[in-house]
Amino acid sequence: MIFPRTRALIALTGLLALLPASVAHARPAAVSISGGDVIWGSGTGCTVGFNVHDRRGQPALLIAGRCGAWVTDWYADRALTQHIATTAPVEFPGNETVLAVYDPGVAAPSTVNLHDGTFQTITGAGDRTVGDRITTAGSRSGVRTGTIIAVGLAVNTPEGTLTGLSQTDICREPRDDGDSLFDGTTALGLAIGLTGDCGAGGGFLFRPVTAVLAAAGARLP
Repeated sequence: MIFPRTRALIALTGLLALLPASVAHARPAAVSISGGDVIWGSGTGCTVGFNVHDRRGQPALLIAGRCGAWVTDWYADRALTQHIATTAPVEFPGNETVLAVYDPGVAAPSTVNLHDGTFQTITGAGDRTVGDRITTAGSRSGVRTGTIIAVGLAVNTPEGTLTGLSQTDICREPRDDGDSLFDGTTALGLAIGLTGDCGAGGGFLFRPVTAVLAAAGARLP
């Protein structure tokens, strides 16, 4: 004899067996974040500079301090529903850079999003000097190439004096703070948000990535 409750369970089991596997065993889609992507914190969208590894070897990201210096939690979406990283307690000169450690399960390839469906692989960090080529990739500016026109600059800001900066002649749209600067597979720097408006003639300042990595005790990739 089959009792009503048992019969109901059998019917439910049969229904689940008829459902596609993707429905019966749904899993959240994997999140992958690259340099040049926009992530969100406290309603503010910020552009990722580069993916790195922190002192303990954990996957992490670099982002402009002027955009996210007061943000603790980072999300993949503007609605702040998909948590991806947490800001680490690292002090940078002038607080112009933030290091955030990724959550387990977030894919963090050493690439830069070129915003045309392709990605530039980054294999390491380096330095360049005046006259050398440099490329930037930002969520608003897209990919643009120019040259380095000055190095070793110092700039006074409300947060203090920033030293060791470089300048490029690339035209960049406002609010692309922290966007990635590179040459081929070599990471070169992060935009720090000072100047860069194409309507004002272009050109902007950046922090060499080698100095950022040294301050954070991080490595790239």
